[in-house]
Amino acid sequence: MAKPYTATQPTPAALGFSMPAEFEPHQATWLAWPHHPTDWPDKLDTIRWVYTEIVRKISPGETIRMLVNSRGEDKLARRYLTRAGADAARVEFIVHPTNRGWTRDSGPVFVRRRVGQAVSPALRAETAIVHFHFNGWAKYPDWQKDRRVPETAAKRLGKRLFHAQSKGREFVLEGGGIEVNGCGTLLTSEECYLDPQTQVRNPGLGRKEIEATLKKYLGVSNIFWLGAGVAGDDTHGHVDDLCRFVNPKSVVLVKEDNPKDINYRPLQENWERIQDLRLEDGSKPEIVALPMPGPLFFDGDRLPASYANFYISNAVVLVPTFNDPNDRVALGILGELFNDRPVVGIHAVDLVLGFGTLHCLTQQQPAE
Repeated sequence: MAKPYTATQPTPAALGFSMPAEFEPHQATWLAWPHHPTDWPDKLDTIRWVYTEIVRKISPGETIRMLVNSRGEDKLARRYLTRAGADAARVEFIVHPTNRGWTRDSGPVFVRRRVGQAVSPALRAETAIVHFHFNGWAKYPDWQKDRRVPETAAKRLGKRLFHAQSKGREFVLEGGGIEVNGCGTLLTSEECYLDPQTQVRNPGLGRKEIEATLKKYLGVSNIFWLGAGVAGDDTHGHVDDLCRFVNPKSVVLVKEDNPKDINYRPLQENWERIQDLRLEDGSKPEIVALPMPGPLFFDGDRLPASYANFYISNAVVLVPTFNDPNDRVALGILGELFNDRPVVGIHAVDLVLGFGTLHCLTQQQPAE
């Protein structure tokens, strides 16, 4: 196990590191081959085929780093990928047992330092990993294997590993709970990280302490808080179902037009809040409305279906679709915003049974 990063050592920000935006060039995308049957009740085999489509679309533009539980699972995944016409040669399989497979939250969060950003000319350009000590969203007991993923990634890649801390304790954060523009601004939500009773990741820490820690470990300077997340979100308010940067100065924010829908009021409040958003340079961003699909349920539970859970790769923007009339509306909006790469829908009615879709499953590794 990697040695904890003590408070006496420099933080990433002090060394000139910051978190790049997802729309910047990638070296790779990290995924974890699905194996947890209760995440997708009676649908695990279907989900494997969805993964092959994700790999097939992303792999022309970057390497896929796929976590597998064993060599046997490696062989299984290769068979699925080959039958689906995906380029298995573009996939690097890494044996690391996982509890679940939501790589956005448990996987490595990368920061980058370029020569011009270094605090000293002697410091070289590089990428590094911040370990945010995943704990199952402060809800589930099976997270111990997932927590070790950043350590495995750092060892595999030969990267520096920073252990996020606050007040001498491990600081917990998930990748789906933050969104950055790569220039200094970070978006998050109060429901996820400031609720004092539900799924509390960092007991005893308030807004001030959390913001200070994010600035130290992600190199951001400007933090904006939205309110509540979408109904059915198992993570209790992740921002990647709400609001996303599509370039350094533009965001999409989901909007519910049906006043009778449970999401209507909290999403309206987010629309009121975001009018106050200013970027790191004081400018006001362009804010584009992204519709919500109609409600989806499974066994009586509302599912967190959201078009904001898209993933931006080098070759393509993958957008979850839900057999809904708003699918084409969302694809059209995002297609106009991303004019440098195609925007493609991935059927996600089965994926969202696991309470997450494309962004939740993926984690980008930035180019150096």
